[in-house]
Amino acid sequence: MDPTRKDDGNDLDAAAMGTPWLHDLTIGEVLGATAERFPDGEAYVFEQSHERATWREFDAAVDRVALSLLALGFRPGDRFGVWGTNVPEWVLLQFATARIGVVLVTINPAYRTNEVAYAVRQSKLRGLALIDKYKANDYFATLGEACPELQSAEPGQLASTDFPDLVWAIAMRGLPASGILPWQQFLERSRTVNAQLLADIESQLRCEDPINIQYTSGTTGSPKGAMLSHRNILLNAYYAGVFQRFTSHDRICIPVPLYHCFGCVLGTLCAVAHGATMVFPSETFQSSAVLQAIEDQRCTAIYGVPTMFIGMLEHADYPRRDLSTLRTGIMAGSPCPIELMRRVTGEMGASEITIGYGQTEAAPLITQTRADDPLELRVGTVGRPLPGVEVKVVCPETRQDLGDLQSGELCCRGHNRMIGYFNMPEKTAEVVDAEGWLHTGDLAMRESNGYYRITGRLRDVIIRGGENIYPREIEERLYEHPAVQEVQVVGVPDRKFGEEVLSWVKLREGQSTTFHELKEFCRQGLAHFKVPLYWKFVDSFPTTVTGKVQKFKIREQGIIDLGLQDVARIETA
Repeated sequence: MDPTRKDDGNDLDAAAMGTPWLHDLTIGEVLGATAERFPDGEAYVFEQSHERATWREFDAAVDRVALSLLALGFRPGDRFGVWGTNVPEWVLLQFATARIGVVLVTINPAYRTNEVAYAVRQSKLRGLALIDKYKANDYFATLGEACPELQSAEPGQLASTDFPDLVWAIAMRGLPASGILPWQQFLERSRTVNAQLLADIESQLRCEDPINIQYTSGTTGSPKGAMLSHRNILLNAYYAGVFQRFTSHDRICIPVPLYHCFGCVLGTLCAVAHGATMVFPSETFQSSAVLQAIEDQRCTAIYGVPTMFIGMLEHADYPRRDLSTLRTGIMAGSPCPIELMRRVTGEMGASEITIGYGQTEAAPLITQTRADDPLELRVGTVGRPLPGVEVKVVCPETRQDLGDLQSGELCCRGHNRMIGYFNMPEKTAEVVDAEGWLHTGDLAMRESNGYYRITGRLRDVIIRGGENIYPREIEERLYEHPAVQEVQVVGVPDRKFGEEVLSWVKLREGQSTTFHELKEFCRQGLAHFKVPLYWKFVDSFPTTVTGKVQKFKIREQGIIDLGLQDVARIETA
């Protein structure tokens, strides 16, 4: 088990050839190897709480949490949920559960009563760790509302009709009133377990075992829990780091939420795979905190979705911050505007930043640009498939393979494909076909050089009078307008053409324009049928906690604003 690898050179694909050092390992084994290799290297920094640890300290702390979980009776295959913001205990639990084969269920910190109840029930949680509160969210009160029996139960003695599997609730911070075990008391349980039990359990785990259930973001339909193995997420994390040229000297600024693959795979696991330092600016994304963390901690990499980068670039502190250490990072999570990428690689200084494309069911990356790719490929495509991942583009109707430069549904298979949706075999069969291909629901086009472009989602395609219109193309045009900060384009029902184009536009601070001017700007660069008929100026967009814009909500609001309810109810073949 030798974790050495080639860290330099311009040909990153050549560096990624061969079998990765962590290919057959579990998450716990990878952490142990990294702690042995870089014992005094800095593992993490939490800026807001001023907590930091070396890899040796982190590894020991994970062992203590793992022993505490064993003391409470958790064993391989049990499911344990974590519900909270980006706090140190979250990361400790991620690796402690993995070390003993307990499946980590990541729960959206923005969930309200019904949503968290659904996740706890659907995933059959045996334990749940939660924070006390953040801003207006009172997590203890919300859990108590979902599970009233908690208020009269002793810790570990919960008996709930609605949640028959749930036994333990653990407070990652704060002093709960009843039924929830405080963090310090939880840690004290570690003294009652022999360390040999931990070693025996870890030695029996396999890299193919499920170790993580991540719920899809829920932008459409009910959330589904994607089951991911050690190997699924470790290989994804490893290659994400290779293509950013990560070494143990890198420091990754992670403002994205830990509950999402972006945070707990491309963030924490990527850092562990390469011995890089994790830097967490704040519990949730705050532009000022991210800019300060990059400067104070001399970060070399920055992660985020496009709206986060826009927030940083437009923040009043941005011109005053020293971001000169930035070199690389990942922009992902939603389509990345070309003009925004140019600003990040240029004026922001992250000249080697990469674009990642994927989804939770793919652990999450399917394709990624490389740090040594020419700029035009890194700003205009989502890169090439990860090593060991097959990608094809098929006709959505016939599922026949399409050639280069033809838009169709992107499908993938390989080490990144999920095991399946937890307790949802029918839903799994809807997206994973008999040959093992994951059907993403995203429309893409393969260039002749093997790079991919995302052209939209199957549900995003606007069909106007028989013409297929891809919102991404219109959005890219509008991003070129100097007054436009952010834009989202959707289709709304139309009695004559079937659908018409609606554009929501957020202007830059201090800028102004008119719908007429924007229409004319579109006409200069787009075919007439692609020019939006409807327009709306907005201050914000409906988003998930990860920053993904919820286009279905824009469409719903557009139908109301335009009085199209009757048209929307017209049935179509």
